[in-house]
Amino acid sequence: MRGEARSYAAARKERTADTDRWLKDLFRTASDGDHVSLVAVGSLGRGEPAPGSDLDLVLLHNGRADVARIADRIWYPIWDSAVSLDHSVRTVEEAVSVARQDLKAVLGLIQARHVAGDPDLTRKAREAVLAEWRADSRRRLGELREAADKRAQASGELAFLLEPDLRDGRGGLRDVQAMQAVAAAWVASAPGPRAREAYEFILDVRHALHVVTARGTDRLVLQEQDAVAGLLGLLDAEALMRRLAEAGRTISHAFDATWRTVDRLVSGPAPRGRRPLADGVVEHGGEVVLARGVDPRKDPVLVLRAAAAAADSGLPLAPATVSVLAAQSPPMPVPWPEEARDALVSILGAGRAAVPVWEELDQAGILVKLLPDWERVRHRPQRNPIHRFTVDRHLIEAAANAASHTREVSRPDLLLIGALLHDVGKGWPGDHSATGEVVVRDIATRIGLPPQDVETLATVVRHHLLLPETATRRDLDDPVTIEKVAATVGSREVLDLLAALAVADGNATGPAAWNGWKAGLVADLVRRVRSVLAGSPPPKPPTLSPEQAGLARHGGGAVRVNGGAVTVVAPDRVGLLWSAAGVLSAHRLVVRSASSASAGSTAVIEFSVIPEYGSPPDPATLESDLRLVLAGRLDIEQRLARRTRSVRPPRVPVAPPRVTLVDDASATATVVEVRAHDRPGLLWRIGRAFGECGLDVRAARVETLGAEAVDVFYVVDRAGRPLSDEAQRAQVRDQVLAALR
Repeated sequence: MRGEARSYAAARKERTADTDRWLKDLFRTASDGDHVSLVAVGSLGRGEPAPGSDLDLVLLHNGRADVARIADRIWYPIWDSAVSLDHSVRTVEEAVSVARQDLKAVLGLIQARHVAGDPDLTRKAREAVLAEWRADSRRRLGELREAADKRAQASGELAFLLEPDLRDGRGGLRDVQAMQAVAAAWVASAPGPRAREAYEFILDVRHALHVVTARGTDRLVLQEQDAVAGLLGLLDAEALMRRLAEAGRTISHAFDATWRTVDRLVSGPAPRGRRPLADGVVEHGGEVVLARGVDPRKDPVLVLRAAAAAADSGLPLAPATVSVLAAQSPPMPVPWPEEARDALVSILGAGRAAVPVWEELDQAGILVKLLPDWERVRHRPQRNPIHRFTVDRHLIEAAANAASHTREVSRPDLLLIGALLHDVGKGWPGDHSATGEVVVRDIATRIGLPPQDVETLATVVRHHLLLPETATRRDLDDPVTIEKVAATVGSREVLDLLAALAVADGNATGPAAWNGWKAGLVADLVRRVRSVLAGSPPPKPPTLSPEQAGLARHGGGAVRVNGGAVTVVAPDRVGLLWSAAGVLSAHRLVVRSASSASAGSTAVIEFSVIPEYGSPPDPATLESDLRLVLAGRLDIEQRLARRTRSVRPPRVPVAPPRVTLVDDASATATVVEVRAHDRPGLLWRIGRAFGECGLDVRAARVETLGAEAVDVFYVVDRAGRPLSDEAQRAQVRDQVLAALR
């Protein structure tokens, strides 16, 4: 681990010693120590208690009749001190019997530590429990693995969470303790120095968290991260979370290697022999290793060739092979030879199989030698709820996703490399698309791409957000929108690369960033831009679908609810969008996205919603309330006011809202972009502000990313014209901002 974070190891050692002295004193007043012993398990047993840790104690005895009295004289003073206590009283036989059935009990007793009383009794219990653990290791290790999988499923992956669980998250403290239990079964080695160092850092974070919160907690929530970072001597929350991501991934990597060893033991010896995979690379024992006689010091491309063979075959790189390659591979020539570039593309083209291989290269420090700019995005957190991964993991996930779209583009190699590097600018200050363009030119030149390909890749990285942002924030029926995108991409080749990258990037980001609604909009945009690039006439204005036309025949207003999709079709009128949004919000429906358009005298609004809690409301009730609000007989404002008062404010400070009038985005309307923290009735308030300014919303694109709303409105004045008067434009901006406060 890098950096100079302050350690609490000495404090944990001192706390262990102080607690032991206290417990020894309690034991002396309670017992003569004959045939009875006090044993620490859990964090105290391991010698790593944090300020808020519970006491886990076992009182062992050899059939003493007065053991209940002894226990009471120990437990009651602990309870009186307000320390949380988990306790049990057992004979050695009882302890072994419980451990035989209870995974938590056996894990505690494996690492039990004698505190006071008869040490032989403690030794007998530990030896008996360990003997049974080893004898029944095949069954018990399966139980241990199942428990680890359940923890990971429930708590997520420590390295990639905004608010990680330090104990139970994948890559957290429990995983190291599980590896120690595997080592105690004599099946695999104990965690190595890097995993142990990562474990100590997470213990430090947990210790600092207990100090900050003054309670025993394992979840590092957002509002505590800066304070915890300060106690650890780190610059800020981002520095803390980057170090924590590195620690979590180090432990996860070691954890996976441990279970591969366990699996080999359970499945029996692998077939002997060596199967050639690539020049100098073979399969042996279910792993990818170097062929006999190969000297890595003479072949700089060997490391990538071995990684490509592993990804292509779906086999792991042998740890010893990775260590040799990391230590002995010579620097890659610059520019890279064609063979190296082909091997890189082969790794990425393997799809999902590329991810563990890439992680293996990263853990060994090989990636930053091959691509020095990778260091800036390595383990970099993305403090945004829509992102599932750190920047570097997001990039390899996007590349893995892009592998399934290579048949859709003329240059699959540029798609894969572009997906791997599209966010590389996030390691630098400023707009990551702009800085990424600069960085990717250097990387593309380094890996030996010809100048024309360098330019194409730079264009893809610079505009990798063009399609999703345009599709969700601009009116696709406005000719200006399509013409600007066509002019930016310039060619069908770049358009196809951007279209495939948008899908790969969105799916690698998370469900809040990519869904069927957004995918449909992007596909529609791509279709329209292709027509323009081919010289075809612009598409005709949309007409109502048969389903929408059927709804329109209802007259005053109709609603169709299909899961999280809500369609509103009604006669076009001023304020329809925000009136409908107000009805949805009043019924506890959170609007995740919305688009509106008009066809003749009929307006169609498509909402994507989720219930704030519980089951969704009855569609008939929604339609009834919509008709009432259109007729002016329902006070939505009053309902929303009640809901707003019941909503708790954000736990952490949020950025102030921003209202921007986007010039040159449309020739027929004024485009207003609103960014704000999402809350009930947000669309209602924005729409009402437009109404107070005498404006009508001609089209809208509404999207919620995590807790942030990014809403774009095409507005016109009462005469149907865009806003040209600066005073009126300023009034609109001020009025909308006032409605958001």
